[in-house]
Amino acid sequence: MNEIIGWREYIGLPEFGIPKLPAKIDTGARTSALHALNQEVFNRDDEKWVSFWLKRPGQIKAERFETRIVDRRKIKNTSGDQELRLIIHTTLLFGRHKWGIDVSLADRKRMEFDIILGRTAIRGKNVLVHPGRSFLVNPAKPG
Repeated sequence: MNEIIGWREYIGLPEFGIPKLPAKIDTGARTSALHALNQEVFNRDDEKWVSFWLKRPGQIKAERFETRIVDRRKIKNTSGDQELRLIIHTTLLFGRHKWGIDVSLADRKRMEFDIILGRTAIRGKNVLVHPGRSFLVNPAKPG
């Protein structure tokens, strides 16, 4: 049975210490995108990693995070221009569900949401997006 979700939902990103973050569910976007500033690529144990600054909800100052880069992809931004973006893999908490997603790192300071979930993040998860509703998913931790 499919679960109906709204076009806006609360999600969690536990690897970044974020239990609750408003997200836009964007089926027009293939790849999810997270607002990340001052991205710097570096090598660690013969792998490419990235450090970036991320402001958690309710905090005044941004924090620095580091994670492994899984890919670099050309992605169209909201203006339709292609950008080469770094892709990371992280865990998504979505209501009582938990799964891994790929996320591009982008400057989203002019956007309403710090994260969008693209269609690949929800593909195969038995969810239907209701375009006229918001915050239908209980933000409880997965069981």
